Amino acid sequence: MALTYIQKTVHPTPITLHESNGVAYFTFPLLEQTRMVRHAFSTRLGGASKGYFSTMNFSLTRGDNRDDVLENYRKMARILGTDVSKMVLSHQTHTTNIRLVTEADAGKGIWRERDYENIDGLITNVPGLTLVTFFADCVPLYFVDPVHHAIGLSHSGWKGTVHRMGQKTIEAMGEAFGTKPEDLCVCIGPSICRDCYEVSEDVADAFKEEFGAEISQDDSTSCYSWNGKSILMNKGNGKYQLDLWGANRRVLLNAGILPEHLAVTNVCTKCNPDLLYSHRVMGDKRGNLAAFLSLK
Repeated sequence: MALTYIQKTVHPTPITLHESNGVAYFTFPLLEQTRMVRHAFSTRLGGASKGYFSTMNFSLTRGDNRDDVLENYRKMARILGTDVSKMVLSHQTHTTNIRLVTEADAGKGIWRERDYENIDGLITNVPGLTLVTFFADCVPLYFVDPVHHAIGLSHSGWKGTVHRMGQKTIEAMGEAFGTKPEDLCVCIGPSICRDCYEVSEDVADAFKEEFGAEISQDDSTSCYSWNGKSILMNKGNGKYQLDLWGANRRVLLNAGILPEHLAVTNVCTKCNPDLLYSHRVMGDKRGNLAAFLSLK
């Protein structure tokens, strides 16, 4: 298939789009260079789902045919060189709660009932377990600690971002594994861009309160500056454009991530509805994308 998509910056892409047996998915060169993980960010192409779930839907809770969704998981498992029974699914409710995943969690959310809820981040140091989180505009955050051989995968919408989900994940990995921020390789995955993400006054006020003067700082010296634009742009009439990529980038750098160890996406879900599910485009009649991360 011919794979094309809109990129939001002219800078070299921090992610790569692949196709394998009809399944299209993204990976990050930064994580591949560690040679210690398998990972992917899905697209909506190459799956078994039908109708408005077409075709690579990973949600088991939106009304899609269960057998079709399980086939989608099997397709991705083959790409990742794993088995669906080794996957562990989040239970996302826009919190900053993080679960330490062990061998006992294998298959939870797919083959086995989850004995946890309200979990937007997963961390582990167990090789072979695949962490799975879900998206349709919100921000996926990937964490790889090559020193302590540990990983994390988090979901950060505006609520998670304003409550610094990236920092909370780093802190959880530090407590569980001894992870140090300067050792981590971190990636911000495909999600809604600043130009497409209009928010109301209450959301803007939450970011102003949390980030203060940071929201208007000029990042023009950074290769991911987006022309030095601020996190929040006032459009008038109580409407703002919010840069979740930039906000999460600030959270991660402030938490101690080194700039050279951070890759920020340039792929917007809303700008690419033929390739990616977007809640802003499709509403509830859609599937979910998924992020996958495991230790070899």
